[in-house]
Amino acid sequence: MATSPEPPENPERPGNPDPAQDPASVASVHADLADRYAALPDGGGRAVGVRLLERWAEPHRRYHTVAHLRFVLARLDELAGVADDPVAVELAAWFHDAVYDPRAADNEERSAELAETLLPESPRRPEVARLVRLTAGHHPAEGDADGAALCDADLAVLAGSPDEYASYAAAVRVEYGHVSDADFAVGRARVLRQLLALPRLFHTAHGAGRWAGTARFNLRGELSLLTG
Repeated sequence: MATSPEPPENPERPGNPDPAQDPASVASVHADLADRYAALPDGGGRAVGVRLLERWAEPHRRYHTVAHLRFVLARLDELAGVADDPVAVELAAWFHDAVYDPRAADNEERSAELAETLLPESPRRPEVARLVRLTAGHHPAEGDADGAALCDADLAVLAGSPDEYASYAAAVRVEYGHVSDADFAVGRARVLRQLLALPRLFHTAHGAGRWAGTARFNLRGELSLLTG
């Protein structure tokens, strides 16, 4: 068991909206991300990346924002060498929360369908859609290196510092502002218990070694606050 695992070194606090506050900084962040997407083979080009960024920047989002996208991409960089097809994994990261409605239960399916729509000629289309669907439960099969990389990058937010984790949890609560405090506490506690019951939160050696211990500590702490 890992002791005192280090939290990931984030390019921004994972629970907050995009850290760039002024329009020029926001535009610069988006331009850099669009350039990164444009460089991906089989992704449909820069125009697709721009369309995805427009979705990630929707005003109702508080956690599932451009900052979360940047965070996941940075964690994939950290997990370099893990995936069998890192291009498909990165494309899936771009699509995995491209459709996000906190009132809906099918965001991952709709995001996968969006990938299938926007990548009609891509040879990686089936794998990208499969990976996006996998983020609904974060349960990659044994030997699924691509799924392990994407799921670990997505869940690495759980291993943030106390301030980072608090920001993440607060942002999730804001996204569910339509839910009463009592109902949110019940639902959120259920999610936390499900995560804590998993035999493995992380499926890569890097994630298990660096993030798992801190993540479980944070999850137990939030659960304690919610349940008294």
